[in-house]
Amino acid sequence: MLLDADECQLVLVDYQERLLPAIHDGPAVLRNAVRLGKLAPLFGVPVWGTEENPQGLGPNVAEVRALCAKTLAKTHFSGCADGLVEMLRPPARQGGNARSLPKHLQKNAPETALQRPAVVIAGCEAHVCLMQTALDLLDEEFEVYVVTDACGSRTERNRDAAFDRLAGAGCELVTTEMVAFEWLRSSEHPAFRKVLELIK
Repeated sequence: MLLDADECQLVLVDYQERLLPAIHDGPAVLRNAVRLGKLAPLFGVPVWGTEENPQGLGPNVAEVRALCAKTLAKTHFSGCADGLVEMLRPPARQGGNARSLPKHLQKNAPETALQRPAVVIAGCEAHVCLMQTALDLLDEEFEVYVVTDACGSRTERNRDAAFDRLAGAGCELVTTEMVAFEWLRSSEHPAFRKVLELIK
């Protein structure tokens, strides 16, 4: 199934100042994360970020932080344990007026999760925070797409083991360009030229 931009949200996990220098192929991983963060607004895709123990590891690099509508500080390795699910799926608002209708007759507004059930996710470290967050998102019944060329670990072995486990659990493994061109679908899309500039 192809990615539909109208159903997607983007989560950028832990691209932190003190962590990135230790990440295998870190500059390329960061470049692709920034590309994703710049691509998303062209399609109206919300962008969220997480930071693991920012007091110890520092904040996300400024370029990533600036691309996120909100950045979640967390202490658990999985962002879901510290509120990510609530960011991706805010509570439904009640319609009607409490004075005019009893609660059981009030209609729920459409939930964001139903409108955007697909989470495109990338981050560091792939075998710890990224993987645990992605697996928890699957448990929360999101469709999860892991952008492999925007993910990193300190070693290739750990990164690749994470990809194997994520694929086996039901995550789709994609690349930055796959995401870009699936969101586009056609060279006639108004954002086509801007996307090409970001990809090249």
